[in-house]
This record gives sequence, C-alpha cells and structure tokens, in this order.
Amino acid sequence: MTGTSRDTREVRKAAIASLVGSALEWYDFFLYGTAAALVFNTLFFPTFDPLVGTIAAFGTNAVGFLARPLGGVIFGHFGDRLGRKSMLVITLVIMGIATFLIGVLPTYGDIGVWAAVLLVALRIVQGIAVGGEWGGGVLIVSEHAPDHRRGFYSAWSQTGVGLGFVLSASAYALVSAATTEASFFAWGWRIPFLVGIVLTAVGLLIRLRIMETPAFQQADRAPEKARLPVLEAVRAHPRSVLITFGARIAENGASYVFLTFSLSYASEIGLDRDVVLAAVVVGMLCESFVMPMFGALSDRIGRRPVYLGGAIGLVLWAFPFFAMFDSRDPVLVFAAVFVAVVFCHGAMIGPQPALFSELFDARVRYSGVAIGHELASMVAGGFSPVIATALLAWTGASWPVALLLVGMGVVTAVAVVAAPETRAKDIRAVPSADAGEGVAAAPSRQS
Repeated sequence: MTGTSRDTREVRKAAIASLVGSALEWYDFFLYGTAAALVFNTLFFPTFDPLVGTIAAFGTNAVGFLARPLGGVIFGHFGDRLGRKSMLVITLVIMGIATFLIGVLPTYGDIGVWAAVLLVALRIVQGIAVGGEWGGGVLIVSEHAPDHRRGFYSAWSQTGVGLGFVLSASAYALVSAATTEASFFAWGWRIPFLVGIVLTAVGLLIRLRIMETPAFQQADRAPEKARLPVLEAVRAHPRSVLITFGARIAENGASYVFLTFSLSYASEIGLDRDVVLAAVVVGMLCESFVMPMFGALSDRIGRRPVYLGGAIGLVLWAFPFFAMFDSRDPVLVFAAVFVAVVFCHGAMIGPQPALFSELFDARVRYSGVAIGHELASMVAGGFSPVIATALLAWTGASWPVALLLVGMGVVTAVAVVAAPETRAKDIRAVPSADAGEGVAAAPSRQS
C-alpha cells in the first residue's frame, strides 16, 4: 500500500472515529439542555413560578458551560504534552459516567434541595469533560487531513456534534411518545441518560483504534516542548485566542437560542412544543450533513468568506426567525429553524475546525483552540438561553432576543474579518519556542 493510500485510510478512520465519538459525547451533553427545557424546571425546582423555574433550570445548564474552560485548560495542557488520543479516551469515560449518574439522581421530591446540588455537581463534571473533548476531537482529524482538504475532513467532527443533538432530542421524543405524561416525569426522562453508558462503551472501542496525529508526533520529537501550553498559547498567539473567542460567540450563542430557548418560547406563545422539537431535530439532521459541504467550500474559496456569510446571515435572519414563530404556523416554524440552523449556523460551524486549528502551532494547538473555544462557550452558549428567557420574562416579547442574536452576529463578523486567511496552511510545521503570532498565522505551503 502506498504512503498516500495509507494516509487517506488514516484520515478517513480518524474522521469516522471523531464523528462517532463526538456524537456520543455530545449526546450526553445535549441531553441536559433538552431536559432543562422540558423536565428539570418541575422536578428539581418545583417551588418556583414555571418561568422562573425554567430560568433556574437553564442556570444549572449554564454551570456546565462555566466549567468548560477548566476542562479546556486541563485537557489542553495534557493534550499538548501527552497527545490527543489519550485525552479523547479520558473525556469520553468521564462524560459517560456523569451522564449515567444524572439518570439515577433523586429529585427534589426525594431529597429536597440536595437534588439540585447534586445535579449542578454532575453538570460541572460534564462541562469539564466536554471542554476537553472538542479540541481533541477536532485535532485528531485536522492534523491527519491533507492541507487542501482539511476543511472537508475536519468538518466531520462537527457533524458528530450535530448528530449528538439529534440523538438526544430523538431519544426524548421517543420516550415521551412511548409513555404517559405522568410516567415520563416519574421515570421516563431517565432512560436517555441511562442509555448513554452503553453508547459510551461503543465510542470508547472506536477511539481506542485511532492513531496519534502526525502533527503531535512531530511536535513531540522537537527539542523544545511547551512546559505550560495554555500560558504559551496566550503569550505567543493572543490575537488567535481572541479571534477564536469572537468567532464562536454567534455560532455557539445563537445555536442554544435555536435549540433550547426555542422550546420554552414555544410554550410561552402557545405553540406545540413537539412541533418545534421536530423542526429542530430535522434542521440539525440536515445541517449535520451540510457541515462538510461548507468545510469543502472553505477549502476552495477560503475559511473567512464562508464563516462571514453565516454570521451575516444570522444578523439578517434574527427578526424573521421570531416573526415566523409568532405566526404559530408549523410550516413557517420549520422554515425558520431550517434556515437558521442549516445555513446561518452551518456556514459558521462547518469551516470552524480547520480555521481554529490553523491559527495555532502544533506545540500549543490543543490548548489554544480549547481555551478560545471554551471561553466563548461559557460566555455565549452557557448564558444565551438564560438571558433570552430573562428578556422574554422582562418584556413579554421576542424582539429583545432577536436583538441579542444580532449583537452576537456582529461580534463574530468583526472577529472573522480580523482573522488571517489560513486555507491550505501546513499545520505540521513546528516553530521554535520564540516564534510569535506571525508564524502561526501565515500559510506556508499549498498542497
């Protein structure tokens, strides 16, 4: 077998392993967000007004996002020092155990306020695990991929994220359909969490079979290794960290408005929540297979134009999105979600793994990608449903939430405009410890 054939086989194996592993790990993480919108407000915060209970449930959801930068720092450090593969195995195991324990957790009716305390603790563990997973899952593909197809191959790791949401939402829809409302709130909601431990075992078997990335192997052989990769990433690549952070604001914040807040908003306006859940599942399923197309497009025309198109699309679609929801017409609701998720969000998240990977050198890449990515997750993803729900409670209208989406889109557009075009950069090159931002940003060759 030729070297090229071997390389192609390895990158495809890495893409499949990343897709499946990410889907299973994000299935676990997204379960909580869905449960926060559907059941946690009554099972763990029953003494609150329903809308206040929803805010409290989303607040515990946000705690997981607060923990994600910590996971990024921890696993980024060891991922740059010890390798990408081992961190992916560890994060998957941690996530699977935490999710299973949520499935057996007593509710407020059983142990009172301690139920909420334990729920928050397990959500923190989930946040730490997923905070370390994303960077490793992306790099295991992008660092195997050829320069001229990195956008396409690395986008499959994002497909795993999308499919994880589809799996979690579908699991809840199936359980809800198969049980009465009383049974669902009594025990049915636990089933998707308990099933997660089986899926974790499957993902573990797949991830154990992949090889370490060539970029890390080359960096590992270099005479100078970063002692504290997170600090060195911030010192050597401050602009790249800020670009990663800013580029994530709209992509991440808007996605949780579309995927979780929209469920509670549907209830507030008298729209059948199952219609919205179905629209979100269909939209995310379609987006999961459009992501690699946007990644491939970024291989041809550049990362920045594709990403910027998604951010501008979000700004333009924010007000029509809620206007179509307010119509309460299921067809318009499906159309609103489809455009928002598939085109606006898809155009941002598709080229994202390649762009972020190309902003940092191999010695500190896991740490640099993780810290920028997870800080944005904490700020935007964790709090956007909480802020959106609070704005709705304050005004009783959707226009402030639409303005929130516009603001996030503007922040991301500015960050992407400030980013260098990194398409087809050689990311295996290992600069010296004294190399600065310019080395990481400049493309060095075309494949």
